[in-house]
Formats: sequence, C-alpha cells, structure tokens
Amino acid sequence: MSDTVQQVKDKLSIVDVVSQYVKLERSGSSLRARCPFHAEKTPSFFVSPERGTYHCFGCDTGGDIFSFVQAIEGLDFKGALKVLADKAGVEVVYGRGGKEKKDERDRLFELLEVATIYYSSHLTEEAKKYLKERGMSAQTISAFRLGWAGNEWSELTDHLKAKSASGGKFTEKEILEAGLGKKSERASAGWRISDKFRNRIVFPIADSAGRVVGFSGRTFGEHASPEAPKYLNSPETPLFRKSRILYGFDRAKGAMRKHNFAVLVEGQMDLLASHQAGWTNTLAVSGTAFTPEHATLIRRMTDNLVIALDADPAGIKAAGRAARAALQGGLNVKVAQLPNECDPADLIEKEGKEAWSRCIRDAKDIITFLLDVLEEHSKGPDWFRRSVESVVLPYLSDMRSPIAREQYVREIAERLGVSESAVADALAQLPRVPAQGGEARSDTPAMSATPEKSDVSPRGLGRLKQAYGILLWQLSLPKPQIDTTRYLSEMEEAAGEETFKNLKKLPEEEQEALRFSVESLYAEDVNLEREMQALLRVIHRQRLMEELDIATMALKQAEKSAKEKEAERLLAVCKMLTTRIAQLHEKV
Repeated sequence: MSDTVQQVKDKLSIVDVVSQYVKLERSGSSLRARCPFHAEKTPSFFVSPERGTYHCFGCDTGGDIFSFVQAIEGLDFKGALKVLADKAGVEVVYGRGGKEKKDERDRLFELLEVATIYYSSHLTEEAKKYLKERGMSAQTISAFRLGWAGNEWSELTDHLKAKSASGGKFTEKEILEAGLGKKSERASAGWRISDKFRNRIVFPIADSAGRVVGFSGRTFGEHASPEAPKYLNSPETPLFRKSRILYGFDRAKGAMRKHNFAVLVEGQMDLLASHQAGWTNTLAVSGTAFTPEHATLIRRMTDNLVIALDADPAGIKAAGRAARAALQGGLNVKVAQLPNECDPADLIEKEGKEAWSRCIRDAKDIITFLLDVLEEHSKGPDWFRRSVESVVLPYLSDMRSPIAREQYVREIAERLGVSESAVADALAQLPRVPAQGGEARSDTPAMSATPEKSDVSPRGLGRLKQAYGILLWQLSLPKPQIDTTRYLSEMEEAAGEETFKNLKKLPEEEQEALRFSVESLYAEDVNLEREMQALLRVIHRQRLMEELDIATMALKQAEKSAKEKEAERLLAVCKMLTTRIAQLHEKV
C-alpha cells in the first residue's frame, strides 16, 4: 500500500486537493483560508505547498492530503486513499504482488460489494417495468446499481456463504454484521439466519468514497404486504451509521461544490428522479431523521441547503425538523414548496423536470416560508402573533449568523406590526441551542489564533519552541535561508543538551504546527539571520541565569555547612556564569 500512497502524493499536491473544498489565498510562502472544520471569522487554516501539509491554529488540526480527506469527507484512511487514488488515476494495491491484506472492515466492504452485484444481476423484468413506469431510465438504473431481493428466505445468505473471497468464504457472523441477515427461529432446526431484504427493489447506499455500506429496499405492486413498511433500511452496522450517511452523497458532492448548494429530498425514488432531471446536487435522508451530523457533512461542501421533502403532513413535519437541524449545523436553509400531496418524483413524472426546476429556483428562506404559510392560514392577528412566537422564533434562534437574525427580526416586526425591539426581546427569552457537530464557535478565544507575532512570543509558543520551529522550517526548505548545521549546533548550546533532546521528542503534529507558526512570522523577513541570533542569545542567557540561581543557592548552603572546598568551587562557577551572562546581555 505504501507504493500506492506515494504514487498518489506524487500526482496530487496539497493545493490540488484542499482547493476543491475551500478558497485559498496567498499568505507569504503559504496559503490560507477559513477552516472547513470549524466556524471562524478570521482565516486560521494554512497550507504549505512545499511540505504538502496543512494546519489550523483555530481547532489545532493538521496533516497531509490523506488526513484532510479523511476529516472533510468522514472516511477512514482506506476510504480517503480510494477517493484520492481515483482523482490521481492510480490503482490501489495493498501488498506485494497486488495481494490485499484485509482487515474485518475490508471483509465487510467486500461482502457488501458482492451482495450489490448479486442484487443488481437479479433485477427482474417486473421490477424494471415498474421503475420505467416511474420514469427511471435504464442508464439511471444501471448507474445507481439498483437490484432485486427475491422471495426465498436465505437466497442471498446462501450465495454469500458459498462465495469465495480473499481470506476465505463469508461467515454467518459477517453476514449479520453487514446487516444483510437476521436470526430466525425454526422449531426443527433451531437458530439460523435468513435474508434481511426480501421481495424488494434494492438501492445500495454508499459512503463518501463510493463504497457500499448498506441498502434500502422498497416494496411495490403485488409484492407490497399491508403489514410491511414501504421502505426497509439496513440496521446500524460497523460501516453504516444512519446519522452520518446520506443517500447519493458520493455522487452529489462534486455538484454541491460546483453549484454551491445541496437539495435534500426524502426517498430514493425522489433522488433518482432529481438526478435524472439534471439536479445532481440532490441528497436523500433515506427514511431517517436529518441530523446535525448530516448538516456537518453537507457544510464541508457548501453552506446552502434547499429542503424539498414531501408535501404531505408527515413530510412537512420532517422538513421542519430537518430545517432546525440544518440551521443548528450552520447551514443557510431554504424550502422548496411542492404542490399539495406531491413528492419530487411525482412532480417530475407528471409535470416534467421544468416544474421541479422551478420549485428549486423559487425556494424561500425558511423564515419567509414559515411566515407565508402561517399568514396564509391565519385566523386573525392574535392567532398569527402567537403562531409566529411559537413556530417561527425557535428557527430564528437556531440561526448562527447574527446579521441574518437581525434581518429576520425586522421582517417579522413588519409582518406583525410591532417594534423590532419587541421581537428581539421575545427572541432573547428563548433558550439558545449550542453549535452542533462538535464544531467550535468563531467567537471563542481559541478562534483568534491567527499567528501574529504577539501570539508566538514567550506567552504563546515560548522562545524555545519558536527557535526550534525556525530550525524545523528551514530544514524543510529545498534551499534554507540560513546555515542549518551551524544553527542546530548553536541552538543545542543555547538550550542545553537535555532540553534540546526533549524538543526533538515533540510529536510530529506539534512540530508541523511550529513550522507553520514561524513560517507565517518570518517568511518575508529579510533580517531572519539577525533575529534568529538574537533569539538564541536570549534563550542562552535565560538558561545561564537559571543555572546561576541554582549555583548561588548551592553556594549559600555550602558556606552555611562550612564546606570550604565546595564553596570555593561554586564561587568560581558563579563568577564564570555571571561573566557569560554579562557578555550575552551586551550582545542582546
């Protein structure tokens, strides 16, 4: 695998990768941006093209292209490797001779891929006919790898148990862990496992890297049992976390970045119809609640979300919950209003893709949408006021932008015919929901960590780390500005052998943070050599003064104990240290 990793690094620069997610601007020899991992006003996220690394001083994260993709797309290392290898056009090889060494997660991914192939190869003509009647083209069916789960109790399970795979045949334990089987009891045979999905059209659900992690199955026609749910999803598994997976995200993320917004629909059929109509930035919640984790995932690609859930009462309630989670996650939210009792797939099928495009283009900001709906159904001024207080203001409280809140306070005041201060007072009485998704707020002290010179003084990184950072930075350059061999020797003398050894033991993450800090300070400094020497003299003098304090205390103790020879030796040490300190003081 190491060869594959190096090939990817050779073909993709850190700038190539990061610039697809954030807008970078030049800052000395580095590039900077607002961090995609936390909310901030002042850019504290820096990228070094020379070293192929990034570091954020706000949330203290950093690494290379692989750790960046892992963090921003919510993947493990192998998932990030797959994403980057696909971009670079490099084939992923895991071991010598191309033989993969697979762990338990790899085995589950392989099992789910085998199941996907099995389902898609068994898609019946009847299912194809139904999908075609719903407006799905053969190309869409193939691209999204739709399949069919048959009627037999253990059709897929038996196939998987008989299938040869790297590391041996799949076990019942693996089939259960992948969410494809369930335990069933038969009186004559005891416990055995049967298929999770039966008599359903199957939709594979993939992670951000495009690897299948679960399935959703849909009944139709005579196969739909009155007792069975229309949609059945995979259970929670080591690979499938419903709160972190959105159907279609792997296919939509590029279009989300390109168009700078995402469209959220409710089900798989809605998503397929929307993609087929040209809106490839569409995602689906796939039968689960929209969560702040989903919002965080979307916000890595765009800050804007259009919610277009079904127009029935359940869909409207779900849209409301999704909007609150999205606002709490820092997204700007609009709502696309569909005709009554209509979902996106029905709208596209009956009225065409232009009607769907019009819905998206005419989407209203969530507050305006709620005000319009409440005003349309108003039973009088008092009812409207109470409804605004109970329904609209909680959404306004969820908004992270104080400017947006102020704008909507003005609009609400105009609609109600009251003062802005009255609306602001009512809003202030509501409990505020903290920022979701584990992200720091931009108004916390830690977020002011853009590396100015005052921040990396002794009160910040400390003189020793600052000096060591200069050494690390210069050693990383193809052509150092200073004599690094001489500087290394001088720093070891200034800091002391033991202290210098401890500096060299700093974790690589902290060393990289030091490189970025001093680089931002000194990249444009034409007097680097002079400042470096002055810094070393101050460090050296500080160390000698500490040694003098220790020697002076020992001298007093020796004189008190009448140890004349020891006192004489320590007196000579104190004089020598005092002379050296005076010499350094003059230089400083």
